[in-house]
Amino acid sequence: MDNASQKTGSVIQWLRSLLFWLLLAPLTLIFSTLVLLAFFLPIRARWFIISIWVRIVLWWLRVSCGLRFEVSGRENIPDTPAIVLSKHQSMWETIALQSVFPPLIWVAKKELKWLPFFGWGLQLMKTIFINRGAGRSAVQQLVHQGTQRLDDGLWIVIFPEGTRVAPGTRGRYRIGGAVLGEQSGYPIVPVAHNSGEYWPRRSLMKLQGTIKMRIGKPVTTSDKSAQEILDEVSGWIEAQMDEITSTKD
Repeated sequence: MDNASQKTGSVIQWLRSLLFWLLLAPLTLIFSTLVLLAFFLPIRARWFIISIWVRIVLWWLRVSCGLRFEVSGRENIPDTPAIVLSKHQSMWETIALQSVFPPLIWVAKKELKWLPFFGWGLQLMKTIFINRGAGRSAVQQLVHQGTQRLDDGLWIVIFPEGTRVAPGTRGRYRIGGAVLGEQSGYPIVPVAHNSGEYWPRRSLMKLQGTIKMRIGKPVTTSDKSAQEILDEVSGWIEAQMDEITSTKD
């Protein structure tokens, strides 16, 4: 492909990405409002509202940007609640994971709690808001509230690296999710994906292609230390990343 064709293709993809965002913003506002209006309903009813938003967004992402995804390992999803420890590269997985797993809640930094509409909606979905600088007390809060959520039949999603990392790189895996597994006895489901190659962090651009998501077999947490659990989970995730990542730093 010559330079002129490449530039034309890049401009078209930028326009397609802009089109995606032009619908995403009002769509998110509408569904956040619906969740707020449904404050009196059970959490699973509110989750159903969000699941509709998720399906529309993923459909629109495919139509507007040509960005699809494929999932392998769905058979590894247990029938009972578990803790999902996932790679974090973009905003995409915060949407797509909700289309793959049963009703789930998030562990998020407390600063998101007060964002208009979005943060208010997170509060209604029993999100666990953590002060990431609180150290041991934050882990204790995660164990206490996380065990309650799991006992109530909800899944929990944690990004163990704490923030988005660029494709081909590895962040420091934090032990909080593994401690929750150790203390609660619930299994951990590891998830790897290469979303950052198509939905770059700190960029409005969305690239055409297919994101690969892999779901690992549940990691049992009984009779294991938190560090042993973390090593097993992070080892599996990073081994998968070596296979599905096409761009290495």
